Amino acid sequence: MVQTAQQIWLEQTSIAGGVMSLNRAIDPMRVFVRAKGAYMWDHTGKKYIDYHAAFAPYLLGHGDDDIDQAVLESIKRGESLMGAGTTPWERTVADLLVESVPYLDQVQLTSSGTEAVAFALRIARASTGRDDIAFMQGGYNGQEHELRPISAGMPAATSNGAHAIEFNDVEALENVLKKENVAAVILEPILQNIGIVKPLPGYLETVRSLCDQYGTLLIFDEVKTGFRHALGGYQSICEVAPDLSVFGKAAANGYPVGVVGGKAEHMSFVSHPDAAKRVLVAGTYNAHPFVVAAAIATIEKLKTRGQEIYGHIDRLGKRMEDGLADLFGSRDYPTTIARQGSAFVVYFMDHEPVNWSDIARNNDSERDVRYRKKLIANGVFHFPVTTKQGSVSFAHSDQDIDDTLEITESVLNALD
Repeated sequence: MVQTAQQIWLEQTSIAGGVMSLNRAIDPMRVFVRAKGAYMWDHTGKKYIDYHAAFAPYLLGHGDDDIDQAVLESIKRGESLMGAGTTPWERTVADLLVESVPYLDQVQLTSSGTEAVAFALRIARASTGRDDIAFMQGGYNGQEHELRPISAGMPAATSNGAHAIEFNDVEALENVLKKENVAAVILEPILQNIGIVKPLPGYLETVRSLCDQYGTLLIFDEVKTGFRHALGGYQSICEVAPDLSVFGKAAANGYPVGVVGGKAEHMSFVSHPDAAKRVLVAGTYNAHPFVVAAAIATIEKLKTRGQEIYGHIDRLGKRMEDGLADLFGSRDYPTTIARQGSAFVVYFMDHEPVNWSDIARNNDSERDVRYRKKLIANGVFHFPVTTKQGSVSFAHSDQDIDDTLEITESVLNALD
């Protein structure tokens, strides 16, 4: 039996599972040593144009000079992890977040989006006095921790009260909410864990209305959409007000941060006078000064140069979309290019999907993975798992897009 590169790596490494986050496992295994701007280099010196962007936090590109300089200045000022009381920079980042995102009254910082999701769900349960959670099929939402055990070693009871619903299916959602025991509906306003699945016209507004009708909180998981599509999050684009929101990834351009925030009436449960109703939000590294410095610098850069930054990445995203559409249009198999601003994906099916089941039924995942692996071999890095989004950063150039399209054409010619 021929061993894969990943199997060989697993046998030779002291890292359990081979990588420090199991979602990073790829085959053939690659060892990356450096990244800057729009590029990554592996240990052999091979250079890649990077559209994976570490699962999309690098809105400004790897190692953005302004963000890194802010962190270095924080270090030089002697800002440290105090572990008691508060700091001026915590207030600064909180104020910036509340000023930037229209439906945030108060926030708490965590060390990851997954942690922020967990706290949002607990706040929703405390605020409503209910236990059940409705989530979208195909969404991430930190669900292996709080909603649906996709990992061994978790009690079966973890999934009790967790309701998986198809995105864009209003009838299915109302059937669950009618039971009036659902604390929260959590969803990505664009389902970006499986590419770019957009809400149908009126869908988010209807979800908001149903949540109001049945006394359920609406949580927007903007870990991926937040700051990538607008400084105010996707909620500022769709103008639908969630009760709670979760952010991460692009909020600090790759530094490890999560944000949970929302209406003061719900966030107040983190300091509720009744201990039985209080939600403990805690973590030794929450609001670490170097991470906060990165977040402040990122948000301030988006505030002062937002038109330039979002204009650039949207234009390059459109250039990529149009180029891919031209290249795939002459093939004898169906493809659809879906894009929102700087985020894009090629679906190997004849229409834009509306939910996870649509993708499962119609997307040619085998061809998708072959396509991605061939791109990687030729110096364009997309994560080699079907439907994972590509992300254009502020560091990408027109030449990067042109080079990518040229490589893509040669890859497609070899695959046909």
